[in-house]
Amino acid sequence: NMVGIGPFITIPLALAAMGGSQAMLGWIVGAIISLCDGLVWAELGAAMPDSGGPYYYLLEAFGPRRLGLLISFLFLWQAVLIGPITIASGAVGFAQYANYLLPWLHGWQMKALAALVCLFNTVLLYRDIKSINVLSIVMWIVVMGTGGWILLGGFTHFNASLAFQFPPNAFHLSSQFFLGLGAATLIAMYDYSGYFNVCLIGAEVREPARNIPRAILISIAVIAVLYLLMNFSIIGVIPWQQAMQSKAIVADFVEKIYGATGGKIVALLILWAAFGSVFAILLGYSRIPYAAAKDGRFFAAFARLHPTKHFPAFSVVIMGVLSALACLLSLNDLINSMLVLQILLQFIAQCAAVVILRKKWSTDRRPYRMPLYPLPVVVALGGWLYILIASGWKYLLVGAVLSGLG
Repeated sequence: NMVGIGPFITIPLALAAMGGSQAMLGWIVGAIISLCDGLVWAELGAAMPDSGGPYYYLLEAFGPRRLGLLISFLFLWQAVLIGPITIASGAVGFAQYANYLLPWLHGWQMKALAALVCLFNTVLLYRDIKSINVLSIVMWIVVMGTGGWILLGGFTHFNASLAFQFPPNAFHLSSQFFLGLGAATLIAMYDYSGYFNVCLIGAEVREPARNIPRAILISIAVIAVLYLLMNFSIIGVIPWQQAMQSKAIVADFVEKIYGATGGKIVALLILWAAFGSVFAILLGYSRIPYAAAKDGRFFAAFARLHPTKHFPAFSVVIMGVLSALACLLSLNDLINSMLVLQILLQFIAQCAAVVILRKKWSTDRRPYRMPLYPLPVVVALGGWLYILIASGWKYLLVGAVLSGLG
C-alpha cells in the first residue's frame, strides 16, 4: 500500500514546492511525523484489533453517546469520501505513467484507463482473504524489486555535486521556506500514507497485539530509508532543475542510465506498483463501512457478507465504483483533498483518543504502549496542524464544507 505510484511521480512535485534539492527535508519531516503518528496507531490498533479500526477507537474514546456517535460518524463520512479519493489517486497516477509507454493517451482516455484500474481491482478483491494474501505477496516482491533497481542505478551513477546542488538562499528561514517545506511534507505524507492500513483489517490479523505494532513501525522505518535513498539516487543523476519538469521521473532516470528499453521496463514495473497500491487500499477501506454497518450504525447493506466466501461483498463493490468515479479529478486535487479531510476528521481526533483512553483504561487493556509518551502524540498533532496550514485556503475550505455536510 505504501509504495504505490506515490514516490514515482511526486518527486517533481516536492522539488517544485521548495524550488530545489532542499525538498528532501520534506521527506525527513514526513518520516518523523509518520513515526510519531504510527505510534498512536500502534497503541490503538493493538488494544482494539477490529476491522474498521478508527471507527472503534473514536467511539470508545469519546463515548457511545452524542459526542462519540458524532465523531465516529464523521470518521465514517470521511472514509466513504477518502477511500475512493485515495484509491483514485493511485489509479490516476497509473494512467499518467502509462502515458510514458503509450504517448497517444490523453484526456478522457487516461481518465477511462484510471477508472478501469479501479473496477478491475474490485473484481480481484471479490474473493476471500486467503487468496488475497497470495496476490499481495506477489505484488510486494515486484514493488521491492523495482525500488532495488532504482537504488542500484543511483549507487553506480551517483553524482554528489548534482544531489547537493542548492539554489541561492535555499535554507533562508523565511515564511516562504516554511510554506514550501509544509507543501513538500504534505506530498511526502501522501507517499508515506498507508502504514496504518493493517488497522483497517485488524480482525483478520493473527496475533494482533504483537503484529499490528510491528507491521506499522517496521514499514515506516523501511520505507523512510527507501524513499530517502531513492530520491537522492534520482537527483544525483538528473539535475533537480530538469527533474522538477519531468512527468515520469523514474522512467527518465532509468532511461538516462540504461537507455530507452530500461525506461520502458521500469515504467511497466511502476505500473505494477501502482496497481498493487490500488488493490491494497481498496481492501482496507472496504472494511470500514462494513464494520459500522455490522454494529447498526451505517447503512445495513454494507454489512452484507458473501454467502460462501464471507467477505463484505457489497462494501467492496460500492467503494470500487465510487473510486472509478473519483478518477475524474486531477492527481493534485486528489492528494490535497485526501490529506486535508483525513487530518480534519480523523488524525487529530485519534491523537486526542489515545490520550483519553490512557486515562480511561488500565495498563492491561493496552498490550502495546508507545515509548516517550506523550511526546509522539504532541509531535504528530503539531505535524498535522502544520500541514493543514501549509495546504492553503482552497483545500481547507473544501475540507470544511465536506465536514459540515457530514
